[in-house]
Amino acid sequence: MSQLDQFLLRAEHMLNRLESILPTAMPAPDWALGTAFRWRKRAGLAYLQVVKHAASIALDDLHKISQQKLQIEQNTRQFVHGKPANNVLLTGARGTGKSSLIKACLNQYADQGLRLIEVDKCDLADLPDIVDLVAERPERFIIFCDDLSFEEGEPGYKALKVALDGSIATQTENVLIYATSNRRHLLPEKMSDNAAYTHGDDGDLHPGETVEEKISLSERFGLWLSFYPFRQDDYLEIVAHWLASLGCDIGQIAAARDDALRWALQRGSRSGRVAWQFARDYAGRLAEG
Repeated sequence: MSQLDQFLLRAEHMLNRLESILPTAMPAPDWALGTAFRWRKRAGLAYLQVVKHAASIALDDLHKISQQKLQIEQNTRQFVHGKPANNVLLTGARGTGKSSLIKACLNQYADQGLRLIEVDKCDLADLPDIVDLVAERPERFIIFCDDLSFEEGEPGYKALKVALDGSIATQTENVLIYATSNRRHLLPEKMSDNAAYTHGDDGDLHPGETVEEKISLSERFGLWLSFYPFRQDDYLEIVAHWLASLGCDIGQIAAARDDALRWALQRGSRSGRVAWQFARDYAGRLAEG
């Protein structure tokens, strides 16, 4: 074997070793396969996974949140039509329709080019890569971050701040971020944050700045939507809607009232989620009987 052949063989071995440690190129998804996608990471490879069976909930299925529906639908319609629109933060009581409202907006405007990308909190540092991946697409993309809640020092907190309004790059016109949380400011708030000063050896000299830092992320969302616990009558109306959608008649719905209230009492909550869970249980038992 000549020296040239030896050199080429060694070079080939070197390239093979480099390829094994270099990041794999990000594959582009087949955009025609669906309207909803998830950002996934496996074996060091990040990619968009098509959601083959997306939630089919419609805006008309969501009751007792009419004001929130009007605001987010208007914002989403502006976005789909290429008009100025805001990133949205939905906060408040659990099970009141925050996530369902975003999914319903997708179903409402999917045929007009709206797409949704769900990103887990642990992957928020990849937001710049996701935005770059879709920036040249003709569709309009909502990046959906569900049930956000950060502890101090988590990297995703800073990444989301930058993605919303802190990067040297301009915000892409075909991307918005919709996030849900049970916390208004997304970070735990402590009594000590509001103290004028501390007596400790290593106290915060500027506690006001600590408070400002904690609310700075939520303030980067242009539209805030707040959700509140349902009253008993609201809960029963939602139960009736879901029972009717599952094939129950008026008499069966009326007979379910006491069972629905006991169900909510056991769960310690009168929410849309609890109403849906009760309706499925009740309608299923009727069908079995």
